[in-house]
Formats: sequence, structure tokens, C-alpha cells
Amino acid sequence: MSCYPFVKRLIDIILSAIAILILSPLLLPIMLILKCTGEHDIFYGQWRIGLHNQPFRIWKFATMLRASPSMTGGLQTTHGDPRVLPFGKFLRKTKINEIPQIFNIFLGDMSIVGPRPLVDKTFAPYSSKVKERIYTVRPGLTGIGSLIFRDEETILTNSPLPVDECYEKEIAPYKGALEMWYLDHISLWTDIKLIFATAWVVLFPKSTLVLRWFKDLPVR
Repeated sequence: MSCYPFVKRLIDIILSAIAILILSPLLLPIMLILKCTGEHDIFYGQWRIGLHNQPFRIWKFATMLRASPSMTGGLQTTHGDPRVLPFGKFLRKTKINEIPQIFNIFLGDMSIVGPRPLVDKTFAPYSSKVKERIYTVRPGLTGIGSLIFRDEETILTNSPLPVDECYEKEIAPYKGALEMWYLDHISLWTDIKLIFATAWVVLFPKSTLVLRWFKDLPVR
């Protein structure tokens, strides 16, 4: 669809603006709780790779210790990670920590649906073919890679391999293939189904809806 990039951006602006208005009453108490607990940080900003491989700062609610990147585990988070703050565990489990990204979407850094924006370290294991193509569209709040690897922390925790090696050998190759699948199938209907599937798996984490809806995904 030649006009879809314009339509997609228009939808992003409208839906993110509506989300900001509707979610404002929820954001304020969360911000107050974060300010009064943990290390008193409300937001966490991190540089990610975005459209045309250009860096941008992504925003989340703060859920981990400030010094987490320099502690054991680095940029990878495992299940039961001791660096995650008590209230942060709730925010991460419910995905509420991702809500500030609606401002990234409104400003044009991101889209509602697209390949997840990565940091340099998790972008590096991708093949050169994937690196050249993956961010020819805006990175997304959700996407096929995010849905299939929604249990990524558990995979990293249970793997016999070191965390970084597990990501490089077991996660990055298939996640890259999934993002290429999305670029080959990008359409309004695909995005609608991915948005619905995201909401569905938040409510029903064990659901296999994604695999039943998208039967032509790359083989893992």
C-alpha cells in the first residue's frame, strides 16, 4: 500500500493523542508512587536505534536500580532480576512501564506497531541484511517480535548459556527473521491484528492467539 506510511503516521498521532488524554489520570498516581519509592526516579530514558538507524531517546517508567547497566546482567533483564525495584516488578509485569512511549509515538520517534527499537548491544547480533532493512520503518511500541518473545526474560533465565550468548545465538536470529516478516506483510490489517493480539496476551499471557492468527511466520 503506497499511501500506508502516511496513513500509519496519521493513525499514530490520533491514537497516541487519545491515549495521552485517557491515561493521564493513571499516569499521575504512578508518577507519585515512583517519586516516593525506590530511588525516587520517575522516568528512565535510554538511547535506542530508530528510523533509518538514527538514535533517539526512548522513555519508560523507572523500574530498576539506577546503576543496573553497570551491574551483573548489564542491559539484559532476567526473570526475578534483583535489580528490579518492588513497584517496578508490577509495572513490568503489566507492561505499564512502557506507557510513556506514547509520547515517543506522538512526537514521531516511534509507531504503535513496528520492530522494537534496540540498543547498540542487542542490535549488533543481527545480520547485515536485517540491520540495513529493519528500521526503514519507525520502531514500534509492539510488534510481532515483541509478541513472540514476550517471555524473553524467562528464556534468558532458563538458558544454560550466558545471557549475552543466549541472546546472540537463540534470540536475535529468530527475532530478526520475525521483523523481516513484518516488513514483508506490513498493512493496516496486519497492524490492527497485532494491536489486538498485544492487548489479548496482556490479559491472557499463555494464549497462542498470535501463532493461530499468523500461521506463515518464519520457522523457529
